Amino acid sequence: QVQLVESGGGLVQPGGSLRLSCAASGNIFSRSIMGWYRQAPGKQRELVATITTGRTTNYADSVKGRFTISRDNAKNTVYLQMNSLKPEDTAVYYCNARDGATSWGQGTQVTVSS
Repeated sequence: QVQLVESGGGLVQPGGSLRLSCAASGNIFSRSIMGWYRQAPGKQRELVATITTGRTTNYADSVKGRFTISRDNAKNTVYLQMNSLKPEDTAVYYCNARDGATSWGQGTQVTVSS
């Protein structure tokens, strides 16, 4: 399994931006499909974005055009750039790695509020 540590969450006003980072330990990062998921209070965890080893990306309809996922294999890190944030983006954001096994980070809180 891969150990994942998220950072970059916080409080931001509507329309603002945040960049989340997820640092992975281990030597399988470059072989893993990486993803970001989120879970709002009282709701199920949902997919936000994924990126394959070939850097093919996939986004939830709700974030298309506003969020960008990227990865740096040299740094074992995946990023989520979030622009034009809305109150409904408020959630705990989790990093996910898939390489046969599935690994999750501990999550980072993102709150969008004025």
